[in-house]
Amino acid sequence: MGHPLVARYVEFVEARTRPNTLAATVSDLRVFFAVVAKDPRDVVTADVLAFITVQRKPLIDSKVVRLADGESGLSARTINRRLSSVSGLFAYLVMIGERPSNPVPRGLATRQSRRARGSMAPLVRSPRVLPKILTPGEVDVLFSVLRRWRDRAMVEAMVLGGLRRCEVLGLSMSDLRPGESRLFVAEGKGGHQRLVPISPRFFRSVAAYVDLERPVGLATDKVFVVLKGPRRGQPLTADGLDEILRYNRVKAGLSHGSCHELRHTCLTRLREAGMALEAVQAQVGHRSIETTRIYLHLSNEWLADEYARAAALLDASMIAQVSR
Repeated sequence: MGHPLVARYVEFVEARTRPNTLAATVSDLRVFFAVVAKDPRDVVTADVLAFITVQRKPLIDSKVVRLADGESGLSARTINRRLSSVSGLFAYLVMIGERPSNPVPRGLATRQSRRARGSMAPLVRSPRVLPKILTPGEVDVLFSVLRRWRDRAMVEAMVLGGLRRCEVLGLSMSDLRPGESRLFVAEGKGGHQRLVPISPRFFRSVAAYVDLERPVGLATDKVFVVLKGPRRGQPLTADGLDEILRYNRVKAGLSHGSCHELRHTCLTRLREAGMALEAVQAQVGHRSIETTRIYLHLSNEWLADEYARAAALLDASMIAQVSR
């Protein structure tokens, strides 16, 4: 990990990405070179495949599996993220002339289809795991223990608007559009921006927070800031938001309820309420509608209603044919 070429790559990444992305990249590279103890210029594809094998080994013993997907070892998502970080390093070394090629395979060839000739699958397939969501009762219990208007507004942004954690923390005062009941998300995933409709309830909480809790005369335009301690008045961090949720989940007696799960809860409820899949895609900020299709599986009540409607039409058609 202390190799000069790796250090150069880390500096390269640092100048082009956010701090959390840099930290993840450094961590992934440290794990890789702890397993593959070689000069980056000497790494071959066999070393990468051996690294994958190590990552897929059970973490404790061979009888321990994850309940979520029945696999042992690290999740496929984690391994693919690490491979992406490692591939980025070797692509950089190819670019600066330190290597002739990238030893990380691009993927496993899949059967060609008419739509996508020569498509590639991930090197490690990720099982399709349905995210957890909160029931309406659990959401009510969570809101009942939130004592600050700031915390209520942040939870509402996720559970009513479907915002990601980074999008909540990235909101500026100029992004709030209460007259339109919309938010301008300027710092979406991948740098994509969008306008998001959200319940007036969120704006009422924000108004109370600004009037009663948010310090005046701040240097930052970010909506959500630290309210106590030496960092008072500075923008709230991801760790700070996670800690707020963790503390209030314990108070509410909930076993789960992360930022990610609050967002999924919002989008699942929107689907169950009949919101079109394309509208959910626009709300959530997914680039591909295929990513949004998971909410078809989460919305059990919607699926049951759709089946009942279709079955009623089929029955009516059959009765009409018999009566002729």
